[in-house]
Order: sequence, then structure tokens, then C-alpha cells
Amino acid sequence: MKALAWHGKGSMRCDTVPDPKIEHPRDAIIKVTACAICGSDLHIYDGVIPSMQHGDILGHETMGEVVELGSETKNLRIGDRVVVPFTISCGECFFCRRGFYSGCERTNPDKLKAEKLWGHSPAGLFGYSHLLGGYAGGQAEYLRVPYADVGPIKVPDGLTDEQVLFLSDIFPTGYMAADFCNIQHGDTIAIWGCGPVGQFAIRSAFLLGAGRVIAIDTVPERLAMARETGALTIDFKAEDVYDRIQDLTAGRGADACIDAVGTEADATGSADSLVDRVKVATFMGTDRPHVLRQAIHCCRNFGTVSVVGVYGGFLDKVPMGSAINRGLTFRMAQTPVQHYLPKLMERIQKGEIDPSFVITHRAKLEDGPELYRTFRDKQDGCIKVVMKP
Repeated sequence: MKALAWHGKGSMRCDTVPDPKIEHPRDAIIKVTACAICGSDLHIYDGVIPSMQHGDILGHETMGEVVELGSETKNLRIGDRVVVPFTISCGECFFCRRGFYSGCERTNPDKLKAEKLWGHSPAGLFGYSHLLGGYAGGQAEYLRVPYADVGPIKVPDGLTDEQVLFLSDIFPTGYMAADFCNIQHGDTIAIWGCGPVGQFAIRSAFLLGAGRVIAIDTVPERLAMARETGALTIDFKAEDVYDRIQDLTAGRGADACIDAVGTEADATGSADSLVDRVKVATFMGTDRPHVLRQAIHCCRNFGTVSVVGVYGGFLDKVPMGSAINRGLTFRMAQTPVQHYLPKLMERIQKGEIDPSFVITHRAKLEDGPELYRTFRDKQDGCIKVVMKP
């Protein structure tokens, strides 16, 4: 089969690789009908994520048709259309039973590596390094889905691939970001990053009752998409974010702040961001947390900071004094997708949201390597890429 494989920093190839096979009775094999490039894939592309190996197949936003089933996978049938969560979860352990599927204790065979870095291991993830299981990803013609009796959800008749594909990751992640904010009717929510996850966080905040959303970015196409749904926007290269949010909130600060950017924040010209870049380049640091620092300062007293942007290691100069003295609440996670899937599928069916709004580029799998560059460099108005093998 054809698949997009990583071959070092900045190098993606469309390779011919062996087809996946059933390896466990709870497996399924799906023929991929749609997959996407995620912003967190760009961290791998840029060489930020550790424990990658040449030839690793990327991709964790995937859906398709079931073509083969293990003997213990009874909830699916050959021919079912399914969306596959990026989190691989057993459904039986301490965390899965409590709905914290992304904390699954059983699905990361490389858990000892993760424990050395993070203290404890999260769940295994599709296409996201040998720190998180080394599972082949879904930017391919076929995908093996472990624990298929827990993860994939059937697609109801009448919904297109493009309407449901993003239930695999970015819609639940954006929704969770807003859900973490404990939004009260009329609240002001500030969101850093108007990429795909940020766009879903904007719409989810409105769905959950926000009165006003402030969206922060600098890419014109992203800011325009945010305004289409009613968000106020701040171009961080054109004005001071803190001062603007103070003006908009009469000096109080936003009720909640969402970091939908993560480790590779672009904060051109800010002193702390320049220092972060030097630290990363000289291996003195692992992440660039400019956005997190700013979100903390822009949040009102006793507000919430929701973090869904990906961070990989240790963060410097995070203003914990501000957070502690002003009573901030922090919420963050890799999304327990299975927890959110049913309720979000229902919202799509009811017509409350059509997730396909975020797609700007449609392509074949063979176009993937070039589109990684286009997406990373924010060229051609690229916000979200969908590939159809």
C-alpha cells in the first residue's frame, strides 16, 4: 500500500509499504477513505517530537470502511463506515472505566520511555512516535486499528466523510478546550491560535454559551475564518494582545483563556520568544511557551486557562506566581476522544455544526509531502488538508 512516512526533519515521502494485518483478536483493518494532516503532525515534521524512526507512518485523523475484523471484535461489521479516534484505548483499565481514555494504562507498549520523560505514560496514539507506542498512522491506504471494539464509531447514513472525519481529533479537542472553561452564559473566552483546533474551539465556545470570543493569530485567512463565526480578532503582530484584551474587558481580563498553539509558538519580536528559540536551538530547552505565559497574564482573577496545544517537555519562565496569587485554574489533556464522540456526532446530525467548514485543501495521498510544507509554511491560504487515498 501507499503511505506517508517520515524520513527525518522536514522530510516526508509517499512510500510503498506492506499492508497491515490482523495481529490481535480485537483488531480491525480499515480501508482509509479520508485522512488529514494535523497541526501536531507538523511538530513531528519539524523534528520536535522525540523517538521517531525513519519510515514511521504518520497520521491520526482517519476514517474509512471496515474490510477485516479480528475474532473478538463484535461491535463492527465488514463494510461499516467508521471514524477512528487518535487515542488508542482498551476500555477496561482504571482510566478508561472513568472516561479518561487518553490515559489508558494498557495501550502504550513503550510506556517505560514515556515514564522516564513524564513520570507516567498516557495512552498509545496513532502515528505519533515510539514514545507513544510506535503505532502506524492513518495517512495511508489501510490502517490497523487495535482495540477496535472500543475506539471506532459508526457513521450514520446521510453524513459525508468530510462532515465526520474531524471527530477523530480536532473537533473533540477544540470542544474539550471550551468545555474545560466551564463557560457561563455571556462569558468572554480568549483563544490563542486560529488553526484547525482553534477554529473548533471558537465554534465550541459559542455552542456552550460564550457571549464573546476573542481569537488571536496573525495569518489573515485564519483570522477571516474566525470572524465568519462572530469572533473578535487580534493580530498579534499588529497590536499588543494583553493591552487589547484589557481594553475589551474593562481591565478585568478574559473569563477563560485557551492555548491552542502549544510548543512552536510564533511570537515574532517578543523578547521571551527570542530567548525560547535560542534555548531550543542550543538544546537548553524543549518548548516555546510564549502563548501560555500570555494566556496566564490575560486571564481574569479566578479564571481558567485551558491548554490543548501540544507541549513535549519542560517549560521555562512560566509565571506561576501570577497563577497562584490570582487563583487560576488549569485544565489540560490529550483528548479522551471516545468520551466526546457520541455527543459531537449528535450535534453534527442535528445540524448544529458542519465540521467541513475548516477544509481549505483537498488532495491525493501522493500530494501529502508537498502539502506538509504548504501547511507548515501557511502558504496558499492553507488551514486544513484532507487527503483521500
